[in-house]
Amino acid sequence: MKYNNVVIEDYAYIDPPEVLTSDKLEELLEPIYTRLKLPHGRLELMTGIRSRGFWPNSTRPSSIATQAGEKLLEKLSKKGIQKRDIKLLINSSVCRDFLEPSTASVIHSNLEMPQSCSLFDISNACLGMISGWEVVANMIETGAIKRAIILSGENSAPLLENTIKTLNEDQTITRKSVKKFFANLTIGSAGVAYCLAHKSEAPNAPQITSIINRSDSTANKLCQGDGNPETLVMETDSEELLKYGKALAKKTFEESQLKANEIDIVIGHQVGKAHKEVVLTELGLNKHQTFDTFDTLGNTGSAALPITLAKMNDEQGIEKGKKVALVGIGSGLSCSVLGVTW
Repeated sequence: MKYNNVVIEDYAYIDPPEVLTSDKLEELLEPIYTRLKLPHGRLELMTGIRSRGFWPNSTRPSSIATQAGEKLLEKLSKKGIQKRDIKLLINSSVCRDFLEPSTASVIHSNLEMPQSCSLFDISNACLGMISGWEVVANMIETGAIKRAIILSGENSAPLLENTIKTLNEDQTITRKSVKKFFANLTIGSAGVAYCLAHKSEAPNAPQITSIINRSDSTANKLCQGDGNPETLVMETDSEELLKYGKALAKKTFEESQLKANEIDIVIGHQVGKAHKEVVLTELGLNKHQTFDTFDTLGNTGSAALPITLAKMNDEQGIEKGKKVALVGIGSGLSCSVLGVTW
Protein backbone atom coordinates (compact mmCIF):
# COMPACT_ATOMS: atom_id res chain seq x y z
CA MET A 1 0.00 0.00 0.00
CA LYS A 2 1.35 3.40 -0.96
CA TYR A 3 0.42 6.52 0.99
CA ASN A 4 0.32 10.18 0.01
CA ASN A 5 -1.33 11.68 3.08
CA VAL A 6 0.03 10.01 6.24
CA VAL A 7 2.62 11.65 8.50
CA ILE A 8 4.30 10.90 11.83
CA GLU A 9 3.09 13.98 13.71
CA ASP A 10 4.94 13.29 16.96
CA TYR A 11 6.15 10.61 19.38
CA ALA A 12 7.15 10.06 22.98
CA TYR A 13 8.75 7.26 24.94
CA ILE A 14 9.82 6.30 28.43
CA ASP A 15 12.76 4.19 29.54
CA PRO A 16 12.36 1.70 32.38
CA PRO A 17 13.54 2.77 35.86
CA GLU A 18 15.53 -0.39 36.66
CA VAL A 19 18.48 -1.80 34.68
CA LEU A 20 19.76 -5.40 34.68
CA THR A 21 23.14 -5.96 33.02
CA SER A 22 23.98 -9.21 31.26
CA ASP A 23 26.79 -9.76 33.78
CA LYS A 24 24.36 -9.42 36.70
CA LEU A 25 21.81 -11.66 34.99
CA GLU A 26 24.43 -14.39 34.65
CA GLU A 27 25.21 -14.00 38.37
CA LEU A 28 21.54 -14.61 39.12
CA LEU A 29 21.75 -17.74 36.96
CA GLU A 30 24.79 -19.08 38.84
CA PRO A 31 23.09 -22.38 39.88
CA ILE A 32 22.40 -23.50 36.31
CA TYR A 33 25.63 -21.99 34.95
CA THR A 34 27.56 -24.07 37.49
CA ARG A 35 25.51 -27.24 36.98
CA LEU A 36 25.77 -27.17 33.16
CA LYS A 37 29.29 -25.64 33.12
CA LEU A 38 28.15 -22.70 30.98
CA PRO A 39 30.80 -20.02 30.33
CA HIS A 40 30.16 -16.58 31.80
CA GLY A 41 30.01 -13.74 29.34
CA ARG A 42 28.28 -15.79 26.65
CA LEU A 43 25.02 -13.83 26.92
CA GLU A 44 26.50 -10.47 25.89
CA LEU A 45 28.96 -12.11 23.50
CA MET A 46 26.19 -13.88 21.57
CA THR A 47 23.61 -11.07 21.55
CA GLY A 48 25.45 -7.78 21.91
CA ILE A 49 23.02 -6.94 24.72
CA ARG A 50 24.85 -5.26 27.63
CA SER A 51 21.73 -4.52 29.65
CA ARG A 52 17.93 -4.51 29.60
CA GLY A 53 15.46 -2.55 31.70
CA PHE A 54 12.31 -3.33 33.63
CA TRP A 55 9.57 -1.99 35.83
CA PRO A 56 8.55 -3.75 39.07
CA ASN A 57 6.76 -7.04 38.37
CA SER A 58 3.35 -5.74 39.42
CA THR A 59 3.44 -2.86 36.91
CA ARG A 60 0.56 -3.12 34.45
CA PRO A 61 1.36 -2.76 30.73
CA SER A 62 -1.39 -0.12 30.59
CA SER A 63 0.50 1.94 33.20
CA ILE A 64 3.65 1.98 31.06
CA ALA A 65 1.74 2.88 27.89
CA THR A 66 -0.17 5.56 29.80
CA GLN A 67 3.08 7.23 30.87
CA ALA A 68 4.24 7.36 27.25
CA GLY A 69 0.79 8.60 26.21
CA GLU A 70 0.86 11.41 28.75
CA LYS A 71 4.20 12.63 27.39
CA LEU A 72 2.85 12.48 23.84
CA LEU A 73 -0.36 14.37 24.72
CA GLU A 74 1.70 17.06 26.45
CA LYS A 75 3.80 17.52 23.30
CA LEU A 76 0.69 17.63 21.11
CA SER A 77 -0.99 20.13 23.45
CA LYS A 78 1.92 22.53 22.96
CA LYS A 79 1.12 22.41 19.23
CA GLY A 80 -2.50 23.29 19.92
CA ILE A 81 -3.79 19.73 19.46
CA GLN A 82 -6.42 18.72 22.00
CA LYS A 83 -7.67 15.29 23.05
CA ARG A 84 -10.89 15.89 21.12
CA ASP A 85 -8.81 16.06 17.92
CA ILE A 86 -7.71 12.43 18.35
CA LYS A 87 -10.27 10.00 16.92
CA LEU A 88 -8.67 6.63 17.65
CA LEU A 89 -6.43 5.06 20.34
CA ILE A 90 -4.78 1.68 19.73
CA ASN A 91 -2.81 -0.35 22.27
CA SER A 92 -0.35 -2.61 20.45
CA SER A 93 1.66 -4.21 23.28
CA VAL A 94 2.57 -7.87 23.43
CA CYS A 95 1.97 -7.55 27.19
CA ARG A 96 -1.60 -6.83 28.20
CA ASP A 97 -3.46 -6.27 31.46
CA PHE A 98 -5.96 -9.11 31.06
CA LEU A 99 -8.01 -11.09 28.54
CA GLU A 100 -10.81 -8.52 28.54
CA PRO A 101 -11.65 -5.72 28.36
CA SER A 102 -9.03 -4.36 26.01
CA THR A 103 -5.91 -2.84 27.57
CA ALA A 104 -6.64 0.10 25.27
CA SER A 105 -9.75 0.80 27.34
CA VAL A 106 -7.64 1.17 30.51
CA ILE A 107 -5.18 3.50 28.77
CA HIS A 108 -8.07 5.49 27.27
CA SER A 109 -9.54 5.93 30.76
CA ASN A 110 -6.17 6.78 32.35
CA LEU A 111 -5.60 9.49 29.74
CA GLU A 112 -9.18 10.78 30.15
CA MET A 113 -9.81 10.58 26.43
CA PRO A 114 -13.24 11.76 25.20
CA GLN A 115 -15.97 9.38 24.05
CA SER A 116 -15.44 10.58 20.47
CA CYS A 117 -12.06 8.77 20.50
CA SER A 118 -12.54 5.08 19.62
CA LEU A 119 -10.28 2.38 21.06
CA PHE A 120 -9.12 -1.19 20.55
CA ASP A 121 -6.12 -3.50 20.92
CA ILE A 122 -4.02 -4.87 18.11
CA SER A 123 -1.92 -7.95 18.91
CA ASN A 124 0.74 -9.10 16.46
CA ALA A 125 3.74 -9.99 18.67
CA CYS A 126 6.73 -7.69 18.09
CA LEU A 127 5.01 -6.28 14.99
CA GLY A 128 1.99 -4.98 16.94
CA MET A 129 2.73 -1.27 16.74
CA ILE A 130 3.64 -1.43 13.06
CA SER A 131 0.36 -3.25 12.42
CA GLY A 132 -1.33 -0.44 14.35
CA TRP A 133 0.39 2.11 12.14
CA GLU A 134 -0.89 0.30 9.06
CA VAL A 135 -4.50 0.28 10.27
CA VAL A 136 -4.32 3.97 11.12
CA ALA A 137 -2.54 4.85 7.86
CA ASN A 138 -5.29 3.14 5.86
CA MET A 139 -7.96 5.03 7.79
CA ILE A 140 -6.21 8.37 7.27
CA GLU A 141 -5.53 7.74 3.59
CA THR A 142 -9.18 6.84 2.92
CA GLY A 143 -10.48 9.84 4.88
CA ALA A 144 -12.05 7.94 7.79
CA ILE A 145 -10.03 9.85 10.43
CA LYS A 146 -7.41 12.59 10.54
CA ARG A 147 -5.45 11.66 13.65
CA ALA A 148 -4.81 8.66 15.96
CA ILE A 149 -2.38 7.58 18.65
CA ILE A 150 -0.81 4.11 18.89
CA LEU A 151 0.84 3.03 22.16
CA SER A 152 2.86 0.16 23.57
CA GLY A 153 3.91 -0.72 27.12
CA GLU A 154 6.22 -3.74 27.45
CA ASN A 155 7.64 -5.01 30.75
CA SER A 156 10.18 -7.85 30.81
CA ALA A 157 10.22 -8.33 34.60
CA PRO A 158 7.56 -11.11 34.77
CA LEU A 159 9.25 -13.14 32.02
CA LEU A 160 12.78 -12.61 33.37
CA GLU A 161 11.88 -13.51 36.95
CA ASN A 162 9.96 -16.61 35.92
CA THR A 163 12.73 -17.73 33.55
CA ILE A 164 15.47 -17.32 36.19
CA LYS A 165 13.41 -19.34 38.67
CA THR A 166 12.73 -22.11 36.15
CA LEU A 167 16.33 -22.38 34.97
CA ASN A 168 17.75 -22.52 38.50
CA GLU A 169 15.18 -24.95 39.95
CA ASP A 170 14.37 -27.38 37.09
CA GLN A 171 17.08 -30.05 37.34
CA THR A 172 15.91 -31.73 34.11
CA ILE A 173 17.11 -28.85 31.93
CA THR A 174 20.15 -29.80 29.84
CA ARG A 175 22.68 -27.88 27.73
CA LYS A 176 20.44 -28.69 24.75
CA SER A 177 17.03 -27.86 26.26
CA VAL A 178 18.27 -24.62 27.86
CA LYS A 179 18.44 -23.10 24.37
CA LYS A 180 14.66 -22.67 24.17
CA PHE A 181 14.84 -20.24 27.14
CA PHE A 182 17.73 -18.19 25.75
CA ALA A 183 15.55 -15.61 23.97
CA ASN A 184 13.76 -14.89 27.28
CA LEU A 185 17.02 -13.48 28.65
CA THR A 186 17.17 -10.88 25.83
CA ILE A 187 13.74 -9.35 26.49
CA GLY A 188 13.65 -5.74 27.67
CA SER A 189 11.10 -3.09 28.57
CA ALA A 190 9.94 0.23 27.12
CA GLY A 191 6.93 2.46 26.66
CA VAL A 192 6.30 4.33 23.41
CA ALA A 193 3.49 6.33 21.82
CA TYR A 194 3.14 7.72 18.30
CA CYS A 195 0.64 10.10 16.74
CA LEU A 196 -0.10 9.61 13.04
CA ALA A 197 -2.07 12.27 11.21
CA HIS A 198 -3.22 13.48 7.80
CA LYS A 199 -0.44 15.56 6.25
CA SER A 200 -2.77 18.56 6.06
CA GLU A 201 -2.50 18.65 9.88
CA ALA A 202 1.33 18.62 9.91
CA PRO A 203 2.70 19.38 6.42
CA ASN A 204 6.36 19.31 7.48
CA ALA A 205 6.24 16.06 9.48
CA PRO A 206 7.96 12.84 8.30
CA GLN A 207 5.74 11.05 5.77
CA ILE A 208 4.96 7.33 5.68
CA THR A 209 5.12 6.48 1.98
CA SER A 210 4.51 2.72 1.90
CA ILE A 211 3.86 -0.39 3.97
CA ILE A 212 4.00 -3.98 2.74
CA ASN A 213 3.42 -7.18 4.76
CA ARG A 214 4.13 -10.85 4.25
CA SER A 215 3.38 -13.76 6.60
CA ASP A 216 4.67 -17.32 7.00
CA SER A 217 2.32 -18.96 9.49
CA THR A 218 4.08 -22.35 9.14
CA ALA A 219 6.53 -20.86 11.67
CA ASN A 220 3.89 -20.11 14.33
CA LYS A 221 5.25 -22.78 16.74
CA LEU A 222 8.84 -21.46 16.79
CA CYS A 223 8.16 -18.83 19.48
CA GLN A 224 5.18 -19.12 21.81
CA GLY A 225 4.43 -17.24 25.01
CA ASP A 226 1.72 -17.52 27.64
CA GLY A 227 0.87 -16.72 31.25
CA ASN A 228 -0.52 -13.72 33.07
CA PRO A 229 1.00 -10.25 33.50
CA GLU A 230 2.96 -11.37 36.59
CA THR A 231 4.17 -14.83 35.49
CA LEU A 232 4.94 -14.90 31.80
CA VAL A 233 6.51 -17.94 30.08
CA MET A 234 7.99 -18.29 26.61
CA GLU A 235 9.89 -20.89 24.60
CA THR A 236 11.74 -20.07 21.38
CA ASP A 237 13.61 -22.06 18.75
CA SER A 238 15.92 -19.13 18.03
CA GLU A 239 17.95 -20.81 15.28
CA GLU A 240 14.90 -21.87 13.25
CA LEU A 241 13.15 -18.54 13.88
CA LEU A 242 16.13 -16.64 12.46
CA LYS A 243 16.19 -18.92 9.40
CA TYR A 244 12.48 -18.42 8.69
CA GLY A 245 12.63 -14.72 9.57
CA LYS A 246 15.55 -14.09 7.22
CA ALA A 247 13.76 -15.72 4.30
CA LEU A 248 10.50 -13.89 4.96
CA ALA A 249 12.25 -10.52 5.36
CA LYS A 250 14.03 -11.00 2.03
CA LYS A 251 10.78 -11.81 0.23
CA THR A 252 8.97 -8.87 1.84
CA PHE A 253 11.73 -6.40 1.01
CA GLU A 254 11.96 -7.61 -2.60
CA GLU A 255 8.21 -7.05 -3.03
CA SER A 256 8.24 -3.67 -1.25
CA GLN A 257 9.58 -1.88 -4.34
CA LEU A 258 12.03 -0.03 -2.08
CA LYS A 259 15.45 0.10 -3.73
CA ALA A 260 18.58 -0.33 -1.64
CA ASN A 261 20.37 2.45 -3.52
CA GLU A 262 17.51 4.86 -2.76
CA ILE A 263 17.53 4.20 1.01
CA ASP A 264 19.63 6.38 3.33
CA ILE A 265 18.88 4.74 6.69
CA VAL A 266 17.59 1.29 7.66
CA ILE A 267 16.32 0.26 11.08
CA GLY A 268 15.42 -3.34 11.86
CA HIS A 269 13.69 -5.07 14.73
CA GLN A 270 15.97 -5.04 17.78
CA VAL A 271 16.54 -8.73 18.59
CA GLY A 272 20.31 -8.71 18.90
CA LYS A 273 23.64 -8.43 17.11
CA ALA A 274 23.50 -11.70 15.16
CA HIS A 275 19.92 -11.17 14.00
CA LYS A 276 20.75 -7.65 12.80
CA GLU A 277 23.81 -8.75 10.83
CA VAL A 278 22.12 -11.76 9.23
CA VAL A 279 18.92 -9.98 8.19
CA LEU A 280 20.50 -6.76 6.90
CA THR A 281 23.10 -8.75 4.96
CA GLU A 282 20.33 -10.88 3.43
CA LEU A 283 18.56 -7.69 2.30
CA GLY A 284 21.75 -6.12 0.94
CA LEU A 285 21.43 -3.29 3.48
CA ASN A 286 24.33 -4.11 5.84
CA LYS A 287 26.39 -1.14 4.63
CA HIS A 288 23.63 1.40 5.27
CA GLN A 289 23.46 3.76 8.21
CA THR A 290 21.48 2.26 11.07
CA PHE A 291 20.87 2.67 14.80
CA ASP A 292 20.56 0.16 17.64
CA THR A 293 18.83 0.11 21.00
CA PHE A 294 19.08 -3.63 21.72
CA ASP A 295 22.52 -3.17 23.33
CA THR A 296 21.06 -1.13 26.22
CA LEU A 297 17.32 -1.90 26.14
CA GLY A 298 17.25 -5.52 24.95
CA ASN A 299 14.42 -6.74 22.72
CA THR A 300 11.50 -4.51 23.72
CA GLY A 301 8.86 -6.34 21.68
CA SER A 302 6.35 -4.17 19.87
CA ALA A 303 8.09 -1.03 21.17
CA ALA A 304 11.47 -1.94 19.68
CA LEU A 305 11.27 -0.59 16.14
CA PRO A 306 9.36 2.64 16.91
CA ILE A 307 11.46 3.54 19.97
CA THR A 308 14.66 2.96 17.99
CA LEU A 309 13.46 5.33 15.27
CA ALA A 310 12.56 7.94 17.89
CA LYS A 311 15.83 7.64 19.80
CA MET A 312 17.86 7.87 16.62
CA ASN A 313 16.15 11.14 15.74
CA ASP A 314 16.55 12.50 19.28
CA GLU A 315 20.18 11.46 19.72
CA GLN A 316 21.59 11.92 16.22
CA GLY A 317 18.95 13.85 14.30
CA ILE A 318 17.53 12.51 11.05
CA GLU A 319 18.02 15.04 8.26
CA LYS A 320 14.83 16.20 6.56
CA GLY A 321 14.27 14.39 3.27
CA LYS A 322 16.25 11.28 4.22
CA LYS A 323 14.72 7.99 3.05
CA VAL A 324 14.25 5.59 5.97
CA ALA A 325 13.39 1.90 5.64
CA LEU A 326 11.89 0.15 8.67
CA VAL A 327 12.00 -3.65 8.72
CA GLY A 328 9.85 -5.25 11.40
CA ILE A 329 9.48 -8.95 12.19
CA GLY A 330 7.07 -10.54 14.63
CA SER A 331 6.80 -14.17 15.75
CA GLY A 332 4.02 -16.03 14.07
CA LEU A 333 5.67 -15.20 11.56
CA SER A 334 5.02 -11.76 10.05
CA CYS A 335 7.21 -9.13 8.41
CA SER A 336 6.49 -5.51 7.48
CA VAL A 337 8.66 -3.13 5.49
CA LEU A 338 7.87 0.58 5.70
CA GLY A 339 9.14 3.48 3.68
CA VAL A 340 9.39 6.84 5.48
CA THR A 341 10.58 10.13 4.02
CA TRP A 342 11.82 12.17 6.98
